[in-house]
Amino acid sequence: MNATSPPTDRIERQILIHAPRARVWQALTTAEAFGTWFGARLQGQTFAPGQRVRGPITICNFEHVWFDALIERMEPPELFSYRWHPYAVDPAVDYEQEERTLVTFTLQEVAGPGTLLTVVESGFDKLSPQRRLEAFPMNDRGWAAQLDNIARHVTPSH
Repeated sequence: MNATSPPTDRIERQILIHAPRARVWQALTTAEAFGTWFGARLQGQTFAPGQRVRGPITICNFEHVWFDALIERMEPPELFSYRWHPYAVDPAVDYEQEERTLVTFTLQEVAGPGTLLTVVESGFDKLSPQRRLEAFPMNDRGWAAQLDNIARHVTPSH
């Protein structure tokens, strides 16, 4: 990759959330809370390393899609990661035949109280070129929206 090529393997986004790190951690790592801001029905499930978590997406026009993740790491209150099939929206495709991307959230405490939340999704280069062309831009936009969603979820209304 040369200096002018856009990255194709990873998406990285950050947001400064005006809420304590413990509150952001709870919203990220409690399945039901995660589902609330992310837009998936995950009631009765638990995030734990090695665990698979599945539930229908509740976002308008994506109700046919499932959130399906393999929880990888949980290092309270700093790191949470899982693997999933990015933008797995076509019911006719068996996504189990492809590699999953890795989604990693890191939480850094900042004065305020506040939390700098970073999400990195990596592994897009392991997908077929066609899937990468489809999934990368959708997830890039999606993470921008999802970071706003979690910030709204954990920030007390004024």
